[in-house]
Amino acid sequence: MNYTTVIGLEVHVQLQTKTKLFSGCINRFNPDQPNTQTDPVTLGLPGTLPVMNRKAYELAVKVGLALNCNIAKFTKWDRKQYYYPDLPKAYQISQYDLPLCADGYLEITDAETGAHRKIGIIRAHLEEDAGKNLHEGGGDSKVDLNRAGTPLVEIVSQPDLRSAAEAKAYLEELKLLMTYLGVSDCNMQEGSLRCDVNVNLHVHTDDGHKVATPIVEVKNMNSFAGVEKACEYEAERQFEEFQETGKKLGEVPKATRGFDLDRGVTYKMREKEEAADYRYFPDPDLAPVTASDEFVESIRATLGEFPAAKRARYVEALELSDYDARVIIGQGVEFARYFETVEETCGDAKRAANWCTQDVQRDLNDRKLTIDEFPIPAEVLGDILKLIVDGKLTTKSARDLYGDLLELPREKVTKAKADEIIAEKGLEVVEDTGALDAAIDNVLAEPKNAKTISDVEGGKQQAVGPLIGQVMKQVKGADPKTVREMLLKKILS
Repeated sequence: MNYTTVIGLEVHVQLQTKTKLFSGCINRFNPDQPNTQTDPVTLGLPGTLPVMNRKAYELAVKVGLALNCNIAKFTKWDRKQYYYPDLPKAYQISQYDLPLCADGYLEITDAETGAHRKIGIIRAHLEEDAGKNLHEGGGDSKVDLNRAGTPLVEIVSQPDLRSAAEAKAYLEELKLLMTYLGVSDCNMQEGSLRCDVNVNLHVHTDDGHKVATPIVEVKNMNSFAGVEKACEYEAERQFEEFQETGKKLGEVPKATRGFDLDRGVTYKMREKEEAADYRYFPDPDLAPVTASDEFVESIRATLGEFPAAKRARYVEALELSDYDARVIIGQGVEFARYFETVEETCGDAKRAANWCTQDVQRDLNDRKLTIDEFPIPAEVLGDILKLIVDGKLTTKSARDLYGDLLELPREKVTKAKADEIIAEKGLEVVEDTGALDAAIDNVLAEPKNAKTISDVEGGKQQAVGPLIGQVMKQVKGADPKTVREMLLKKILS
């Protein structure tokens, strides 16, 4: 007996708007001052009326288009009713039977095989977030309503994912797409990207039958590792439970479980509510929304290049490795834009990728900077690499120059400043072969180098390294490749 894991994800993406979904209250992450970003609408005070945030609606349409969804020309708002401390109105404004976006897909890539697979999207609808319950121990709980009313898009996938690794890959690709669209920062630590995981199994019994186990929803995952581990654990737990009880899909209600990341286990919370439990009905305070074809196409025109298309272009047009393309794109849209400027300036994509993924990324991490805060503008780094490409600067000299520029304030790092440092330190490649000839003769005449010269004459050309270093000490800016060629010619002639 074996089984196939069946996984579907419900992903909640908070939208980056200045104000909340149905009020003019500021929309900002602010955990240090709880309950300061509220207003009468957020608190559900008597006599208040909601007004839809048009920007949030536009961003939700943008999400739907990027996920290849059909955009509803007519949609409405519904009240999802339940009682919980973080929901001051005792209902959440959501979309029930007429979601804004439906029937789409997101393509993911298998990291091992490189195969592409489309994961279906059932729906993506716009709704307001709830507040946050804080359970601090000692039997007390607190409620912070700063988050209440924040606009979010809930993206519900088809149960097309077949492993924990696929679920993680889907979530990573979705997060990347949302950040490239500019609709959300998707900061999982701050809760702007959260995920509920629906898991069950198709058990293949020894007598040739396929049996589906009851579906379990694991709530509020806020890390890629958490999603992956929860899926792995839940699949194993359900298989053991099926072997013990034989319970099938439909025989017991859908259950909701939490996940303890430290212990790597899920735990029972409650039976999952069905739609009828929420008593949905149209919100009488909000008018339905219509979207014309012209409006939808105006949003489509703002989408830009998606991460998957950019990744393919880097590999095909720029001839980068798939690994380098993924690293660059995975750092975010601003980092990719930085790389592209460096590449366009120097004309060498592979060299630009190496410097960006190694030197630049290392220094960003070490200094805890974003790419927008990085001291060396992309144009200046591109100019430095162009000097290497043109043979006017060695890689070693370029790294010395890069290190000097890194210590300067960003506003002082210009091409003129780079040229000034090159001149002051004599970093430019020396093209005077006469000076090189003289330096090489001096080095070869040194008694201490007799054994090295003998080794080179005996066929050990790699032994010439120390001699190259001595020549370059005498002639700053000398190209090591040229020095090596001249040394070998003199020794072996």
